[in-house]
Amino acid sequence: MTQDADETRLGGRVALFDPARLDAVQKSLYDQVLRDIVPWAEKAGFRSTDSDDRLIGPFNAMLFSPDVSKPFLALQMAEEGGTSLSNRARQVVILSVGSVWKAPYELYAHSAVARTTGLDDNTIRALKNGEPCEELSDDEQVAQRFTLRLITERRVDADLFVDAQQAFDNKGLLEMLVLIACYQTVCSVLNVFEIPAPPS
Repeated sequence: MTQDADETRLGGRVALFDPARLDAVQKSLYDQVLRDIVPWAEKAGFRSTDSDDRLIGPFNAMLFSPDVSKPFLALQMAEEGGTSLSNRARQVVILSVGSVWKAPYELYAHSAVARTTGLDDNTIRALKNGEPCEELSDDEQVAQRFTLRLITERRVDADLFVDAQQAFDNKGLLEMLVLIACYQTVCSVLNVFEIPAPPS
């Protein structure tokens, strides 16, 4: 199948890797993404491949360094599988990271994921814009404020720390910090390579 004009730009500043031309290490990562990420993306309602089965989003860029990307994906999977944060709180954090970085693909993908957790379009829009949202639970509002403050100011004040500690305890706080770090990495990849969201 031939890519249309819109799909040729999905790599941003770099070309999309041809699956038929990957070396053995790249192919191993490619197969892992097809097995672990693509079905999750499809279920959530966002695209992680193009019409020729090339990886898009951050996953294409990860093929430049599979030896670094594989452990990073393992960290993300460990965070998701072992976290005490609710699915909704996780998406509040992820979209709050995206609201600061303004990475189109991240906001596109995690808007879709957020819908699967029960967040409505008005709430998602507010999160994407970094705006307060009364429809969030008290704990989710704390997660949003904590994430935005940490990313924009590089620290949190004592009152916000106490609020977050009471909402999530120290275990949840650490898990939230790892999640924030993961998605700042994802957004930096997306923004540096200027990777767009796919056409709707």
